[in-house]
Amino acid sequence: MEFVEYGKKEGGLVVYFHGVPGAIEECALFDNYAKNHNLRLISFDRFSIDNSLDRESYYQAIADQIKLQAGTELVDLIGFSIGAHVALEVGALLSGNVRYTHLISAAAPLNAGDFIGNMAGGVIFTLAMEKPFVFLLLTQCQKLIAFLAPRMLVNMLFSSSTGKDKELSGQPDFKNYITPVLKICFKSRVKGYIRDINFYVTWLDNLNKYKISVHLWHGTKDNWSPYTMASYLCDAIPSATGIEAMEGLSHYSCLYEAAPQIFAKLEKS
Repeated sequence: MEFVEYGKKEGGLVVYFHGVPGAIEECALFDNYAKNHNLRLISFDRFSIDNSLDRESYYQAIADQIKLQAGTELVDLIGFSIGAHVALEVGALLSGNVRYTHLISAAAPLNAGDFIGNMAGGVIFTLAMEKPFVFLLLTQCQKLIAFLAPRMLVNMLFSSSTGKDKELSGQPDFKNYITPVLKICFKSRVKGYIRDINFYVTWLDNLNKYKISVHLWHGTKDNWSPYTMASYLCDAIPSATGIEAMEGLSHYSCLYEAAPQIFAKLEKS
């Protein structure tokens, strides 16, 4: 399985699970943090995994690749947005091989509460659950826009931004960062994107099986993954150590501000 690598080659291993939509290039944001704190950061191209695999085989394939990279070393996991659900499922399979798990702007299981009506992507998740053909058509439209006008796709996705995401989404540096990430996702990894959405919306609440230390980082103004999701996850995961409530931040602004703090903690641990 392909992966990207940042930070220091001989540093402690950290595996990043990107968001959905997203791509492995997302974690380029953390390169300097990883270098400064003597960490090796990798992100696997999970969207390229064979689409014939069932849910359990998909998670196991990622876990096996992490074991190959880690060897006998303990690994730390970082999950962002819907990538948090993949991080938890894979982390449970890795068991004693994981040291710490950090979840940023994490999405909780949809069956665990009345979340979907307060989510900016709620319509997409409802379509994926109730009208899969319409969901596929919408995704193909997004793919076409990614080919023809990727900046338009960015503007569409961030049109409902709240908190500091509204300011962030208008900054040229952020647009230069996020545009190729979304472009790659919808142009060449769309089947993997669809799979992750489908696995997420059918993710059952089995969080009591997770025994590894979990710390949550969440913006109080997040409307992609509402703050109530972080509260739920903190209560539902027996090994959760708490939530860092990031005042005034939303989805990506939380990612930006949480990242340097997480990498500093991982070096000190």
